[in-house]
Amino acid sequence: MPDPDTRAFWEATADGRLAVCRCQSCGKWMHPPLERCRECGGTTAFEYVTGSGVVYSFIVQRQPLVAGYVDQTPYVVALVELDEQPGLRLPTRIVGVDPPDVTCGMRVEAEFVDLPGGDFKVPVFRPAAARHALTTLRPDQ
Repeated sequence: MPDPDTRAFWEATADGRLAVCRCQSCGKWMHPPLERCRECGGTTAFEYVTGSGVVYSFIVQRQPLVAGYVDQTPYVVALVELDEQPGLRLPTRIVGVDPPDVTCGMRVEAEFVDLPGGDFKVPVFRPAAARHALTTLRPDQ
């Protein structure tokens, strides 16, 4: 259940947006949320982020152990490092790609799905659309 520290996160996901805690003094992003910044002690508030980043680390869950996901194995659980700040990582699932095709450094973007067995939406990440991929053109192109 949402609590005072996470309520803004869950309200944002219900609207299909991703919000992360940020220090109002030094601008440092932090997850999980804290009432005070661990860097400067300033107050924090939730702000929207782009919802894009890279897979920092991941595992493939093959055992059907988590209620709501028993019939979805294998699936990928990852730490996604968000573009807003190095080290700003969000635990999540990777969807829309076969588990063997997931790699560290893969560009991903957030989408929101219903939490199985709950009344909430949760962010999951899928490979970034081709329109977001960086390309290098040869001089003759």
